[in-house]
Amino acid sequence: MRVTVIGGSGFVGSRLCQRFDYKNVVDFKIIDKLTSHFFASKVSIADIRFPIDELLIENSSVLINLAAEHRDNVTPKILYDETNIQGAENICAVARQKNIQKIIFTSSVAVYGFAPLGTTESGKINPFNDYGRTKWEAEKIYKKWQSEDANNRTLVIVRPTVIFGERNRGNVFNLLRQIASGKFVMVGNGLNRKSMAYVENVAAFLEYSLSFKPGIHIYNYIDKPDFTMNQLVAHVNKLLGRSSEFKIRLPYWLGLLIGKTFDAAAFILNKKFPISAIRVKKFCANSVYESAIEKIGFVPPVGLMEAIEKTVEYEFIEDHKNEQVFYTE
Repeated sequence: MRVTVIGGSGFVGSRLCQRFDYKNVVDFKIIDKLTSHFFASKVSIADIRFPIDELLIENSSVLINLAAEHRDNVTPKILYDETNIQGAENICAVARQKNIQKIIFTSSVAVYGFAPLGTTESGKINPFNDYGRTKWEAEKIYKKWQSEDANNRTLVIVRPTVIFGERNRGNVFNLLRQIASGKFVMVGNGLNRKSMAYVENVAAFLEYSLSFKPGIHIYNYIDKPDFTMNQLVAHVNKLLGRSSEFKIRLPYWLGLLIGKTFDAAAFILNKKFPISAIRVKKFCANSVYESAIEKIGFVPPVGLMEAIEKTVEYEFIEDHKNEQVFYTE
């Protein structure tokens, strides 16, 4: 099977390509605006904001699109539209040229916005930011492509929750780093629950979806169980050999005020800070999703508790200071 991984130099793409390379049953190549730390010889440099050279795509191959603008503070904001929406248009255009019959697209649970607990794939689409909005618009573009030859084309849309794992420098890592530093401050009562997804399991599901038949397949991706923030922080402290007691706990209103103060400072100083009102809101919100994946027989290779332990051990107990890292939300 021939597979082109668009965005394959990134966090999830690198894990996916490592799985392909290890098993040696998929002939893969990478299209990315950056070279790959692991598979430089497999990379063709291209930016999906612009038309894709059809010579980079093999006829009748499978396209997996992992490329996206996804951070909370992307500037200028038009980059969300150019990468996530125009990028989808450009990928579908080259797919039509090269007789591509299968596209796998990583969207996001951000399309649901601040969703009710237990939101499934049929949940209300209500994005609250440009990332979620443009991911939803991209989904519609891919659906249109599939509908043009519905009996033969396969579209897989995967909506992961927050993805974490070794080498990632996103929101989960920032939380773990704060805990590891001993300076962590809990905002709110800590009873809110968070759905998370381990990178190896997301990559394994993308690989699994290569076997899907023609049609549209939409799945949230979540690793269960959903821990409360209190449980997560206590467990990480235990792994680090520390007390599970919280030294400082701020009420939500105060945490939000601090976030807004940093937002004002960021605007005045034209500088980005790790604290913002939206990040405080996301930290304190419930984000619990359900998925139909368990009904189709997929079993994630790594349990969530083990995944957290592997990540904490790699990042804060072992020495990997010179290893490649990936910056995401």
